[in-house]
Amino acid sequence: MMNLRRLGRSLTVSAIGLGCMGLSEFYLHERRAVADPEATLRRAVERGVTLFDTADIYGRGANEELLGRVFATLPGAVRDRLVIATKFGTLRHPDGRLRGVCGRPDYVREACEASLKRLGVKVIDLFFQHRVDPNVPIEETVGAMAELVREGKVRHLGLCEASAETVRRAHAAHRITAVQSEYSLLTRDAESDLLPTLRQLGIGFVPYAPLGRGLLAGVFTEPETLPVGDIRRSIPRFQGENFARNLTLVTILGEMAAGMRCTPAQLALAFVLSQGSDVVPIPGTCCPAHLDENLDALNLPLAADELARLGRAMPLGSARGNRYPTAQMAFLNG
Repeated sequence: MMNLRRLGRSLTVSAIGLGCMGLSEFYLHERRAVADPEATLRRAVERGVTLFDTADIYGRGANEELLGRVFATLPGAVRDRLVIATKFGTLRHPDGRLRGVCGRPDYVREACEASLKRLGVKVIDLFFQHRVDPNVPIEETVGAMAELVREGKVRHLGLCEASAETVRRAHAAHRITAVQSEYSLLTRDAESDLLPTLRQLGIGFVPYAPLGRGLLAGVFTEPETLPVGDIRRSIPRFQGENFARNLTLVTILGEMAAGMRCTPAQLALAFVLSQGSDVVPIPGTCCPAHLDENLDALNLPLAADELARLGRAMPLGSARGNRYPTAQMAFLNG
C-alpha cells in the first residue's frame, strides 16, 4: 500500500510522485535505453503512484498527450485516483530553446485550454505557473488562475520556483496548494525561507530533481557519459571542476548507502522524504526498474543521527556550480 501525503488543505497524493519530463525529452541517458515510456507510466500506476507531473513545454505538448493517452485506457476507478499536475508560462523558440516566461491573464486561459485538450480531461487537478513573470504582478496571474478554478476547469493552484515573498502575495490572492522548487541534498536553498513560509501558510512542497538530476544516483562518473543533446551537459554542475567537486559528495553518499544496505538514490530520496509529511518529491525516470528503486525509498526511515550525518556531509551550499545555465537562472524568482 502506497503511503499518502497531503498537499495544502485538501489534496491527498502518493508520498512520491513521478516527474514525467524525461519521458519525452531533455534527459537522453535513460531514454536511449528505454523504448516504451508508457510502460513506466503503467508501472507507476500499479505501484500506487497518484501524482504525475508534466508541463505544456515538455516535448512541446507531447508529454501531456502521452499522459492523456495512457490514462484514458485505465479503468475509471483507477483513473479517478490519479492527480495530474501540469504547468504553463515558460515559452520556447521553434528550435526548442527557452525564450522567456509569460504570466499574462489572457495567456493563462489560453494555456489552460490547450492543456485540457492535450490531456483529454475536463479539469486539471493541479495547475502550476512554471516560472514567475517579472513583468506581470503575481496577483494578476493568480487572479486569472483563480477564475479557472471558479469555472471548474482547475481544482488546485501552484507556483514553481517562487520566492517566499511571491508565495505570500499569491496566496493572499487565492489559496495556493503547492509550490515546486528544486530540492535535494545538493540543492537545499528552500530550507532557509521558502519551507518555513509554506508551513506557515499551509502550502505543500513538491521538490523536483530530488536526485540532483541523476547525479545523486551515482550513475555518472564523468560528464562525457552523458549523450550529446542531454540537457545536463549545459548545466554548470555537470561541467569540469564543478562536476569533479560534486562527485566527491556523491562518493560520500555512496559510502553511506552501502553501509545502510540501500542505493544512493534511495538514501537521497529518504532524506527529502524525511523533511516533513507535507513534502512530496517527484523524481523522474524513464525506467520501470529505477521507478521501483525510487519508490522503495519509502521503506527507508532515517534516524536523527543518520539525518544529521547526511546534513553534515552535504550542508547548504556544498554543491559547486549553478543548477541552470546563466540564461535560465534569470528565470528564477528568488
